[in-house]
Amino acid sequence: MSRKLKIETGSGNVFRDLGFDEAEAENLKLRSTLMIRIIKLVDELNVTQSEAAKVLGVTQPRLNQLLKGKIQLFSVDALVNMLASAGMRVSVTVKRAA
Repeated sequence: MSRKLKIETGSGNVFRDLGFDEAEAENLKLRSTLMIRIIKLVDELNVTQSEAAKVLGVTQPRLNQLLKGKIQLFSVDALVNMLASAGMRVSVTVKRAA
């Protein structure tokens, strides 16, 4: 018995595809992008969580929450501040939704 898979093209925002409303999906996408960059930075630093937390201007338990992907605990503002503390610049592009 052969089963044919139905493939559906995504919207470009996994959170929208999961059913979040447009505004929340965009916010989650932005926060996840910032969190991924912070995780990459921590990996690049090749230091302990405590040392990385100092660079980011947060406590080690707070950084641990981020590394565990607890997106609901972090605002865009908090994530931008962490990156700024590490000497990173965040830029934003705003465009009309397709």
